[in-house]
Amino acid sequence: MTARIALLCLAFTTLPSAAADPVKWWADPIEKSLGKAGDNRREIEKALYSVPKDQRAGMAFLVEHMPDADLKGLKADFLLANTKLAYAARAEFPWGKEIPEDLFLNDVLPYANVDEKRDPWRQEMYDLCKPLVKDCKTPTEAVMALNAEVFKLVDVRYSTQRKKPNQSVTESRAIKMASCTGLSIILVDACRAVGVPARLVGTALWANKSGNHTWVEVWDKDWKFTGACEPDKDGLNRGWFVGNAGEAKKDDPKHAIYAASYKKTEAHFPLVWAMSDKTVPGVNVTDRYAKPKAAAFKLMVKVTDANGKRLVRSVTVIDAAKKELTGKSNDDTADANNHLTFELTENAEVTVTVGDQKQTITTGKAGDGRLLEFKVK
Repeated sequence: MTARIALLCLAFTTLPSAAADPVKWWADPIEKSLGKAGDNRREIEKALYSVPKDQRAGMAFLVEHMPDADLKGLKADFLLANTKLAYAARAEFPWGKEIPEDLFLNDVLPYANVDEKRDPWRQEMYDLCKPLVKDCKTPTEAVMALNAEVFKLVDVRYSTQRKKPNQSVTESRAIKMASCTGLSIILVDACRAVGVPARLVGTALWANKSGNHTWVEVWDKDWKFTGACEPDKDGLNRGWFVGNAGEAKKDDPKHAIYAASYKKTEAHFPLVWAMSDKTVPGVNVTDRYAKPKAAAFKLMVKVTDANGKRLVRSVTVIDAAKKELTGKSNDDTADANNHLTFELTENAEVTVTVGDQKQTITTGKAGDGRLLEFKVK
């Protein structure tokens, strides 16, 4: 009798909870995903059986578009907690009722941005961010408040010394530094934690070949952008990278601009740290950024010490018309691809001075660019 009772108890503990609906309610696309889950299928099924009926659409979306590695590794409790908190945020904040369903599913509900470590960040970020947005009425007000304050709360700053570019919030907080991608992941997660649709956006290489970059888009009746940990008091759709983004090339994947998507798409988001990995869905959004080709040559100036550390120094340029242009170079607190930039006449001789050093160069054609480096003591 004792053995029989033990067997019955074991069987009971492996079934969905008594509150769960035992009826298989999902459609064929979900069943296809379950077929990829392998030994983890029971966990994904548990999440599907246990999710409240008013959250089924969200759980179905997550499972249908879930990366194969997540199907094989994520646990039911992780998925259920993430979904519950996302729906709660949608109901709590004033902008929640205005979010279209497709945007909620793809840009609020997901537990990850790209291929970062799958951490249960949502509750912690909600607790940190709710006080920051309590007086905000719109998503724009919310993201501006978050961008201005959340990086102080998580104690993370930009640094090229971070361990890897695609750090999760937890990983970045552990070492107190992150790349532009890591900072963007923090801001997107902060937005999603309070129900604001947000996503990573980036390019594998600027058209002027000065580097790559990742930033953030948020939804407020339309997609708008901002640099992570680069708040601008004058609002969104502003940033040091606007000029570079204006030169993006839609039909060249290397120089196009993509937004990351959780939902499967025909395109993929470029993972600069893993360019052969095409598993993260993406949407080509170049048209929103590209502008008519600039009628100027862009000269970027970088000043470093003997160890390669960037320095703030006064820079003077005498252009072809003998006009004096001035500015200050950026130090290592700025993004690695954020350089002091001068727009100059094409195919002209100019002189650049930093301290007691002087270089004379000939500019190239309009639309092209060059990075000029000075090493000072």
